[in-house]
Amino acid sequence: MNKLVARMKAIWILLSWLFLLGVCSKGLSKNVTSRPSVVNVGAIFVLDSSIGRAAKVAIEEAVKDVNSNSSILQGTKLVMMYQNSNCSGFLGMVSALKFMQTDVVAILGPQSSVVAHTISHVANELQVPLLSFAATDPTLASLQFPYFLRTTQSDMYQMMAIADVVDHYGWKEVIAIFIDDDYGRNGIAALDDALAAKRCKISYKAGIPPGATTRAEIMDILVQIALMESRVMVLHAYPAAGFMVFSVAHYLGMMADGYVWISTDWLSTVLDSSSPLPSEKMEIMQGVLVLRQHTPDSEKKRAFTSRWKHLTGGSLGLNSYALYAYDSVWLIAHAIDSFLNKGGVISFSNDSKLQSIEGSTLHLEALSIFDGGPLLLNNILRSDFVGLTGRFKFNNDKTLVLPAYDILNVIGTGFRTIGFWCNYSGLSTAPPETLYSRPPNSSSANQKLYGVVWPGQSVKKPRGWVFPNNGKQLRIGVPIRVSYKEFISQVPGTNTFKGFSVDVFTAAVNLLPYAVPYQFVPFGNGHENPSYNELVRLVSTGVFDGAIGDIAIVTNRTKVVDFTQPYVASGLLVVAPFKKLNTGAWAFLTPFSAQMWAVTAFFFVVVGIVVWILEHRMNDEFRGPPKQQLITILWFSLSTLFFAHRENTVSSLGRMVLIIWLFVVLIINSSYTASLTSILTVQQLYSPIKGVESLKEGNDPIGYQIGSFAEHYLIEEIGISKSRLIALGSPEAYAEALEKGPHKGGVSAIVDERPYVENFLSTQCKFRIVGQEFTKSGWGFAFPRDSPLAVDMSTAILSLSENGDLQRIHDKWLTRTSCSSDSTEIESDRLHLKSFWGLFLLCGAACFLALFIYFVQIMLKFRRVARAEPVADGSSSTRSRRLQTLLSLIDEKSDPSKRDKKRRKIDRSLSDENSGSNLARDPGGGSSQRSLEINGHFDQIHT
Repeated sequence: MNKLVARMKAIWILLSWLFLLGVCSKGLSKNVTSRPSVVNVGAIFVLDSSIGRAAKVAIEEAVKDVNSNSSILQGTKLVMMYQNSNCSGFLGMVSALKFMQTDVVAILGPQSSVVAHTISHVANELQVPLLSFAATDPTLASLQFPYFLRTTQSDMYQMMAIADVVDHYGWKEVIAIFIDDDYGRNGIAALDDALAAKRCKISYKAGIPPGATTRAEIMDILVQIALMESRVMVLHAYPAAGFMVFSVAHYLGMMADGYVWISTDWLSTVLDSSSPLPSEKMEIMQGVLVLRQHTPDSEKKRAFTSRWKHLTGGSLGLNSYALYAYDSVWLIAHAIDSFLNKGGVISFSNDSKLQSIEGSTLHLEALSIFDGGPLLLNNILRSDFVGLTGRFKFNNDKTLVLPAYDILNVIGTGFRTIGFWCNYSGLSTAPPETLYSRPPNSSSANQKLYGVVWPGQSVKKPRGWVFPNNGKQLRIGVPIRVSYKEFISQVPGTNTFKGFSVDVFTAAVNLLPYAVPYQFVPFGNGHENPSYNELVRLVSTGVFDGAIGDIAIVTNRTKVVDFTQPYVASGLLVVAPFKKLNTGAWAFLTPFSAQMWAVTAFFFVVVGIVVWILEHRMNDEFRGPPKQQLITILWFSLSTLFFAHRENTVSSLGRMVLIIWLFVVLIINSSYTASLTSILTVQQLYSPIKGVESLKEGNDPIGYQIGSFAEHYLIEEIGISKSRLIALGSPEAYAEALEKGPHKGGVSAIVDERPYVENFLSTQCKFRIVGQEFTKSGWGFAFPRDSPLAVDMSTAILSLSENGDLQRIHDKWLTRTSCSSDSTEIESDRLHLKSFWGLFLLCGAACFLALFIYFVQIMLKFRRVARAEPVADGSSSTRSRRLQTLLSLIDEKSDPSKRDKKRRKIDRSLSDENSGSNLARDPGGGSSQRSLEINGHFDQIHT
């Protein structure tokens, strides 16, 4: 304790001396010329770390390159000053305060996200841009720290890449092992969000204490993880803790077949920076997936890599953070050059808020504000150039454009690249820079990676999970049914169950490639069927690890749990009592509905009228007194029903209408005959309930099974009042309620699922299914959301279906009696208008077209007649006369002269052609008989 007090006093004295020195060395304000000879920039990072050693070399080379380039800064020398933060937030703040006395215009660093959080507050207050090439904490980009700029990629994108890898391989849960500080916690929080977007999740978060961590602490963490279900590990830590985790995991057998380890870019930085790691270190990391910030290949990068080897002699590798550090120096140089070119003046002034603090010995008034900070910050954000890492430009959220990562696989003494990730197109085997010229495509089919050698030297993708090795069995909830026990029932006095659903579940589990320890847990009171919605809810809340039984897969349940593939088809049906119909005196009216009869009669009359209009002018059979013409219309139309009409049609339009109408009559006649035959010869079943629509329109009570989803469906989806629904608990209750009927305390119909209905009707032959199945669903087993067991069980159920075992289990428990085979649904043989509207539409269109053509012809003839008439003096008399003319044209008999002339011509032609042969056969006569035959032949041709 005394040593700690002495150390704190020493630090306090050091700070006081520094601030006092600052006061003595400068006045209240300091100004330099607009184009100074020297510009000071500070650098804060861990000098003896993998990142720091490489970054220092890269920064020094960048400063040399900037100062030797006459096109930038133009005579102003860039000076870099270094401070070692040692990953300590306190020491980092001290280093930042030291820089404030040396007139630095920007600070490069820090390397640590923890230190960045601390000194960002100082940078905000003193308006000094803070450019970090290694602090990857996503929260540092918030509006809280406007002067913090990340010149590397944010861990937000790294975690998105990991989430895409997890989703690509079909894993749903991961375990996150992380260093428990700002860097680790905020990075894992970003991973949690990225996984949630892929419908995955972190099942467990294991924090490692920051600082010196013992092997025993790591051992305790990993032993606990080894007992868990997930086998996908994401390690987000510092190198020292990370290597210790791998060492302990290897010792515990957690680097064997079946495990997946994904490391963030801390590991790739070590692999790039160090000469080949010791073989014992590489041995414990075999099969690990590693991410590395992607820097595109370029001539500039290759030249610098060659230069790097000469600088370091091969003792220090070049990592991505060193490349970003190099570009960060050029970024500052470009921004300062733009700042000076715009007339910016590098000047500092004391902070009035600090001067107002009295009674303090820290001499905070020595801290000065960079007056040009806002302008320099704006120039940095607007910079756009191509560096060693590619295009260097900031987005609106102050992150670098085009984030991308390499995905590496540790194999042997090194690693190989298995693919790339970018936020433009996701996972690919092609470098991201080759994809930017194409349209973005992040579809699942486009996500590709090369093959991976997984831990345990396996090339087969790990399943990613196992049953927890904690001695616990899965708690499978099973409903205690009091009816329909063929599906599932409890063996009295035990916790074992039997039935169709139990056998399907057991057979599916036996097909899984791994053992599933489980126990059945009864659910229900044993007096009535339990609520299946409640059973599903208990699965979603974790009370049960799964549920089996006759659980219908419906929408509201799929929102909270995952179901397996349905193992039996289901759907809601209506069951109602029926009675046999006897043939009555009016049975001949039954084949057609009332609407069908009315429309048919209407068309008979319409067709008769249309034909009369078309034939009236030229056919004597459609002329005569009004009474005779009315009788002709009715007789003609009705006689077409039996194809017994004796009136011949003369006009082409009339024949067209008649042909189409006779076709319609033929179809109607045939349909009527078939339906009437069925009614008179086949026993008819009748029920006042025709289906679910009949139930909806009526007010009679409706029965449903206790615990079934039918109640919710009838109320919410169909809109039936809850007061009409009566809960029934057994097939016997079904039969009793249906026999009583709605007027004697029973129900008019039962609504239940198909498997129950078929089982019920196998013993109850007094009832039938009415209407059609009005829902389509199935029965499945329920598991928690995103449970991998649900997927594997679905595969097993499909296998049972394909090999015939599922059908054999069905036949074992649900064999039907002969009664159930006569389960034909009650359907009416009555024909409705909807079956014939197409025919009537065709006939109506033909009538309309014929009338239209007919009246066009009349109007054309009327115009010719109107032109030939003399013009009258009075307009009213003209209109009256024209109307009389039009009516006379419609009613008058057409001129038969042309027709008679054509008839005589045909008569002479036939007479001359056959006269010779006729005379030879009958030289004495027969001419009158031949004339009659010719006349008859002409009439047939005309007709």
